Amino acid sequence: MKQTWMAAVAALGLASPALAADEVTLQLKWVTQAQFAGYYVALENGYYEEAGLDVTILPGGPDIAPTQVIAGGGADVVVEWMPAALAARENGLPLVNIAQPFKSSGMMLTCWKDAGISEPADLDNRTLGVWFFGNEYPFLSWMSQLGIKTDGKMDGSVEVLKQGFNVDPLLQRQADCISTMTYNEYWQVIDAGVDSSELVTFKYQDQGVATMEDGLYVLEENLDDPAFVDKMSRFVAASMQGWKWAEENAEDAAMIVLDYDETGAQTEAHQIRMMGEVAKLTAGSNGALDPADYQRTVDTLLAGGSDPVITKQPEGAWTHVISDAALE
Repeated sequence: MKQTWMAAVAALGLASPALAADEVTLQLKWVTQAQFAGYYVALENGYYEEAGLDVTILPGGPDIAPTQVIAGGGADVVVEWMPAALAARENGLPLVNIAQPFKSSGMMLTCWKDAGISEPADLDNRTLGVWFFGNEYPFLSWMSQLGIKTDGKMDGSVEVLKQGFNVDPLLQRQADCISTMTYNEYWQVIDAGVDSSELVTFKYQDQGVATMEDGLYVLEENLDDPAFVDKMSRFVAASMQGWKWAEENAEDAAMIVLDYDETGAQTEAHQIRMMGEVAKLTAGSNGALDPADYQRTVDTLLAGGSDPVITKQPEGAWTHVISDAALE
């Protein structure tokens, strides 16, 4: 796989060193961390440069919406979760998925075992912390499949606590379960002194309601430009080379991420652990979106309660044009 991507980058990197590199601005979904290691590895190891690209990586944060950034012309390509991208498309921003480095979802529900929770049916009549802004739809679809309403804490229903980007509701026993990512918030709970034996986790991937995370999206109109298509093909090839290197060299990849963390907020131990978990999610992806994964996401979103994030089957929301060229 590593040699395949190196060959792809070499084949697509037709720009002569004497010529100016093509500029690409990438907007991340969140702050600099191992969740985005493949891009920082590609930058640090020179894969983008070898592909004739001058790549700028913009960190995200709680006040930065990738969809708004690309709509305003602030980025050529963004890392976004598919629910948000499909919602934006239905609302008039024509985003298109051009590559899917993450094969699996990292979202899960983390619960106190001593609350008597051991299987999904035990979630009934509980208080559950849920992320909103589009992240609630896999949860709502899951509850619908279980036959559990979300009208409040009572038999046959649960109370939904709108959860911020922290794990306090669980630690303070305000909720029996909270939303976590396998590579981040779950470990914040562990680092707070909770032993893993005290917890029960339910991965959305295992429950059949996972939606695709951390895909690469561009504006549809730009795909009519052959020069842009060529540039993005080289970008995807080099990025996937970075991701496969990161999978094979998790600790070194984490250290590269730390070098690019200008805030100094990240720690070595957390980033190394995060990279190990993220590698499990990118494993199995060659960069191309699996149509079956896409359709599962769409079906989950359409089944997400009375106010779904999308109201109809999207059209033209993904393409293999870029990933096919990157894989040649």
